[in-house]
Amino acid sequence: MSFLYPRLLSAQAKPLFEGYARLEISELTGRVADAHDAAVYVATGGDRVSNARLRELRELVVGLAEQAGFPGESDRTRRAQFDLKLAVLLHKEMDMVPAEAAAPDVWAFLALVLLPDVAFWRYPKPPGDRVLGTDLTRHVLGRLWWRAQLVHSPDRPEPYDALDVLGEAAFDQIYARRAALGGSAHLVRAILRVWSGLDLTTVTERDTLRDFLKRLLRLAPFVLFDGVEEDALDEELRRVAMEAVEAQRGAGGMGAGSVAHAGSLAVAAASPESGASRHPGLPRQDRRVPATPRRFTSVEICAGAGAQALGLERAGFDPVVLIDSKADACFTIDLNRPAWDVICMDLSHFRPEERPEILGVDLVSGGLPRVKSSATVGRAEDNEERNVLNRAVQLALRIRPKAILLENLPELVEGDNFAEERRWMEAELLSMGYLPRWRVLNAADFGVPQNRNSGFLVALRSEYAAGFVWPEPDHEVPPTVGDVLGPSMARGGWPGAAQWIKEADRIAPALVGGSERRGGADLGPTGSKKAWATLRVNGTSLGDGVPDDTFPEDGSPRLTLDQAALIQAFPEDWRFSGGKTSQYRQIGHAMPPPLAAAVGRAIAAALHD
Repeated sequence: MSFLYPRLLSAQAKPLFEGYARLEISELTGRVADAHDAAVYVATGGDRVSNARLRELRELVVGLAEQAGFPGESDRTRRAQFDLKLAVLLHKEMDMVPAEAAAPDVWAFLALVLLPDVAFWRYPKPPGDRVLGTDLTRHVLGRLWWRAQLVHSPDRPEPYDALDVLGEAAFDQIYARRAALGGSAHLVRAILRVWSGLDLTTVTERDTLRDFLKRLLRLAPFVLFDGVEEDALDEELRRVAMEAVEAQRGAGGMGAGSVAHAGSLAVAAASPESGASRHPGLPRQDRRVPATPRRFTSVEICAGAGAQALGLERAGFDPVVLIDSKADACFTIDLNRPAWDVICMDLSHFRPEERPEILGVDLVSGGLPRVKSSATVGRAEDNEERNVLNRAVQLALRIRPKAILLENLPELVEGDNFAEERRWMEAELLSMGYLPRWRVLNAADFGVPQNRNSGFLVALRSEYAAGFVWPEPDHEVPPTVGDVLGPSMARGGWPGAAQWIKEADRIAPALVGGSERRGGADLGPTGSKKAWATLRVNGTSLGDGVPDDTFPEDGSPRLTLDQAALIQAFPEDWRFSGGKTSQYRQIGHAMPPPLAAAVGRAIAAALHD
């Protein structure tokens, strides 16, 4: 039997966390409860856990904590032992399925309602993710359940003995890559078996493990790890691990060796004896890495210039319908993707029942009109944009996709002024069987030459939620403004281009497209223009062409529309419809395609699972 656990949504959890951060452990013990008025349940399969069982769980956890010094002082060794024992206890005693364990709100309840004293004792003055569950790789309790889940080998005499192989930081390197590696318990166990047998003298374990995992990531597109027999997988992983060890000892680098091994692994995966029968009734191509990658269907709302749809297309999503209310934006999509079905219509007028082919698509996505900061709260424009937000959620729920992706300003995810919106959206999604996740991502972390934060809501139906993990930032440094715009700045023969490229040696500030009611074809408010000026860019307006041989050598050029599009990482051949201001708004409001692709791939991985 599996149990459903109460969930404390972020709107209630965050103020509770902020209040508890100021309390002593003894005061937190006085706040312990086995229920909360705001707690909710979601049907991921199973019965609701009883209050009595929650109290029993607390007694077990407190007993382990007392062995490590709770509620008084402890030390690193005792805390490490406490974590190992607690991981086993949680996994054995909670009777929870992975879909339930993937919900941050479950762990927020446990850390803030049932076990606040233990949570704040284990991590005094913790950052929010240790308690709120916003990052399960760091949650005081959730990270331990997942460690035990991934190493658990029920057929072994000591099912959890692999927990001792790696420390927390090292294990987190694997779990943080769970979309490609850590999501496969079969692979994780093989990694731990191989790692425990390596000679790591003269090398740094952390750096060697990072090198090893990079090599496995390069194999991931070619190999169906879950379809390889244990002995064969161990043998090949041992070879890859030795390459990483030798590289750290200075004997080699990240050469082609890792990919070369993909052949034998792929053959093993394809063999009828490979062990794929461990998943009876499930076609091999539907496992972690399909032999032929599956394409997914999507509906794009508030499609704009098509940037988000373009990024999602790269991630495997083909739009059945795209909707936008602005004629110029619709024409832009038609110019670049004439085969896409674009509907120029206000969301409030669209009736999904009239397009039955979109009902139940894989994904509904949209980059919504920007909700504003506290300065505009109460204005007509603010109310309209919040109304669009509500209509988007309602429309998505009427379509009933497997996943929902909505993008907006970071304030929607983090701002106190939008707590009510978040609470309403979460309640609506949960009531329909979706598990919502919130995150702010920076486009610069995904190769875009721009310091641009976006707020995301991703919600998947409960049967897919366990496979979703937010994309990791690229390890590569994003290109500078000079790198991206240098060729176009030199195209007209400007003698100062080479020096300008050297001085434009940083990524750009966020492009500001302006609203439909105000803002023109310039680079935004005074602060944005000053930031552009440090890159020797004149942000007072947009240019009609690149500087030529008559432009002052030490001058500050204005950006053209094409250059602004490059800063947003649009393809060079993407064309825009409308006047200069309209085109710039389409560019400035867009989500950079590489960021959309990264989030899309994370959703696709969950749907593949």
